[in-house]
Amino acid sequence: MARAVLMALAILGAWPVPAAGQGRELHGENSVFAGPGVTIAWGVRRGATEEETEVVVRIVVSGGAYTHLDVDMVDPFTRERRAVLPAEPLTGALDVRSPRASFADFPRREFRFRSPPEESALTVYYLGVPDTTPEFTSEAALAAYLADAVAKTGPGRAP
Repeated sequence: MARAVLMALAILGAWPVPAAGQGRELHGENSVFAGPGVTIAWGVRRGATEEETEVVVRIVVSGGAYTHLDVDMVDPFTRERRAVLPAEPLTGALDVRSPRASFADFPRREFRFRSPPEESALTVYYLGVPDTTPEFTSEAALAAYLADAVAKTGPGRAP
């Protein structure tokens, strides 16, 4: 049901759109995304409780097209935005962690790749945690999966 509501909002244009000059916006859709110079891979590390469960997104850049990244979570109804990661320099790989529970009220995630830091060149957005995201009970298994997903896909190649 929540997915239907999110899709309806997206179709009706209720989602925030980038302002003029903010670059291209792409829907990430799957748990592994590859674009020019960018790979994004999602995983979930289950905790003993739901409050301890976290979503981990590994971001890898190559080729120097993007020098900075910031990540926001967005409430689709109020359009309220909260920073998950303020502008951060990118040098290779970066893991972004969020409590899984944070997706209940702020399901949209926007990954804004910038170069230079004040200009957004690419925004990859997700409408919640992708259905294809695998879950792991150990940090080691999650890390191995993310490394393998990135190695198989690599920046710029289709998953």
